[in-house]
Amino acid sequence: MNITFIGGGNMACALIGGLLQQDYSPAQIRVAEINAETRERVRREFGVETVAELARSMIDDREIIVLAVKPQQLSIVARGLAPLLKQNLVISIAAGIRTEALSQWFGGRARVVRAMPNTPALVGSGVTGLYAMAGVNDEEKREAEAILRAVGTVLWVESEELLDAVTATSGSGPAYVFYFIEAMQKAGQELGLDADQARQLSIETFLGAARLASESMDEASVLRARVTSPGGTTERAIRSLENDDVKNGIIRAIRVAYQRSREMGDELGRT
Repeated sequence: MNITFIGGGNMACALIGGLLQQDYSPAQIRVAEINAETRERVRREFGVETVAELARSMIDDREIIVLAVKPQQLSIVARGLAPLLKQNLVISIAAGIRTEALSQWFGGRARVVRAMPNTPALVGSGVTGLYAMAGVNDEEKREAEAILRAVGTVLWVESEELLDAVTATSGSGPAYVFYFIEAMQKAGQELGLDADQARQLSIETFLGAARLASESMDEASVLRARVTSPGGTTERAIRSLENDDVKNGIIRAIRVAYQRSREMGDELGRT
């Protein structure tokens, strides 16, 4: 399949790099990018075709279009693309823009997949939530999934509303992890470790614990209990976190992120 990316930013580049590592040919990929400097950088780095703008003759019936522009630009971009498309599958990785708005901007198009990747996709370790409109067939779903699998794992949701939960949990989730790493590093330095030591211990602990959780059949609560010996250091630390209501604080934070995602969908859909 041939793929045209609209926009050549970080996430588009992550996807292109991942696709090329999975034996896709540079000849199968095109990038439309209005910024000349970005366009040249993408061409040099990946060896793919880059253009400042698209013409109808460039896009065949089987071309997949990936919208990788800022949400605030998507209304203008989609309306400009509408006359150029035939029966093409469109994948949007723009946060917050619902398929109803996309379909309207594309003149009633029903072959749209929304994707919500997260920033670990930049190192091939992302997770992406996917939602397909009713007009997307099984083959097109497999094609969309193959593109997003180039940068990590994927999961499908049946209801588009659940993409707001995906956004709040995994889309914003890396920031929660970085926040906790920041705190661990700061504590380590206050206890006498130098900055490099505190950084290594904090990051490697997260990597190891995440891998253990991923490879274990046990729930996170069970794994935590195994580390928490009665009367030990970990028990004292967990008790301090519970006294400060940290777990419920995290849950509240994710809930407000979810609410903001819904608000953004309403706001951006009116653009």
